[in-house]
Amino acid sequence: MKEINDIVKAYKIAQVNGLKAALATVVKVQGSSYRQAGARMLVTEDGQLTGAISGGCLEGDALRKALLAIHQKNNKLITYDTSNPDDLEFGVQLGCNGIVHILFEYIDENSPQNPISLLEKTTEKRDESVIITLFSLEKRNKQTGTVGLIKEENTIISDSCCISEIELNRFSSEVLEKKQNILTQISSNEILLQYVPPQTTLIIAGAGNDVKPLVETASILGWKTIVADGRATHALKKRFPLADEVLLTTPEEIMKTIKIDETTIFVMMTHNYNYDLALLKLIIHQPVQYIGLLGPKTRFNRMMDDLKNSGITVGEKELNKLFGPVGIDIGAETSEEIAISVIAEIKAVLSGRKGSSLRDKPEKIHTDILSI
Repeated sequence: MKEINDIVKAYKIAQVNGLKAALATVVKVQGSSYRQAGARMLVTEDGQLTGAISGGCLEGDALRKALLAIHQKNNKLITYDTSNPDDLEFGVQLGCNGIVHILFEYIDENSPQNPISLLEKTTEKRDESVIITLFSLEKRNKQTGTVGLIKEENTIISDSCCISEIELNRFSSEVLEKKQNILTQISSNEILLQYVPPQTTLIIAGAGNDVKPLVETASILGWKTIVADGRATHALKKRFPLADEVLLTTPEEIMKTIKIDETTIFVMMTHNYNYDLALLKLIIHQPVQYIGLLGPKTRFNRMMDDLKNSGITVGEKELNKLFGPVGIDIGAETSEEIAISVIAEIKAVLSGRKGSSLRDKPEKIHTDILSI
C-alpha cells in the first residue's frame, strides 16, 4: 500500500509541474526475482523514479523504456531474461536466474480511468481491492494495461477492457477469498489480479519516549499510526510528528473513536498496568490479529490471571493474538532496537510467517503466484 500511495503522490506532483509519466508494473515472473508481480514504479519525463521493480539493476534500462512509452504515448511489454546471455548484466546484478515481464503504461491524464486514477481509488476507503491488469506475451505490440479495480462496494472497468465484468468479478472473488494475487489467461490475454489489502493501522497505547522509534519505523512502512495515552504531558502531537493521530484519551474512548478490524494492530506501552489491563479487556475479543504487550512474562501472566478473574474468557483463539513479551528475540535493548523487533514480529504475523531466518528456509523466499 505504501508503494501505491507514494506513486499517487509523485504523479500529482508531476502533474503540477506539467510532466508526463509512465507506470512500470511487474506483471509476471518465472523463476527467481527480487520483486514479484504487482510491484510498480512511476517514471516521469524528467527521469524521477518512485517505487521499485527490482533491487536496482533493472531501473536504468526501465527508465529508457518508460521514456520511450511516454514519447510514443503507447504501452509496451518488456521481458528481461536473466538466464539469457544477452541479459547477463541484469542477471549478475539480480543474483537470480529468472524471467521478469514488465509492462510500461503511458499515463493519459485526460482519461478518468488511467492507471494512476485506479490506484488512487484503492486508498480512498479502508477496504480490500483487486487491481486488474491485462497484458499479452503473444501480441507484444498490443498491450491493454491496467483496466479495472474491484472493491467490495464498487467495480470500475475501463472501456479498453476486453474481458467481461462477470468473468472479472468471478476471478476477483477468488482473489479476495484467498487474499493473494492470481494470474489467469483468457484467449491471448494474461490477467494479473493483484490483491491490495487495507492500510494497516497501528494503535500504540502509550506516549513515552520509547514509543517514538516505533512510530518512526511504522511510518517507513506506510502504516497509519495512532498514539493514545491518558497523560496530557505526553499525548502531544509535537512529540510524535510522524503519527497520524495523537489522542489524549481513556481506553473506553479509544473504542468509540477508532474503527477496529482485522488490519488493526495494538501495542501496549503505557507502563501503566491498569490502563493496559482496561484496554486489553475491551479489545481481547475484537477481530484483531495482533496485540503486543510490553513488559516481562510475569506481567503478562498477571494480566491473564486478572482477565480470567474478571470473568473474561481467554481461550486458544485469544492467546494466539496475544504477544507478550512483545517482539522477536533479536537481543533488543534500546528503544530503537525494540521498535525493530516489534515491527518485525507484527509484519511476520500479518504475512503469516514465523519470523525465522531466511537462511533456514528450504523453499523459495517468495510464494509463487497462484494460477487458475
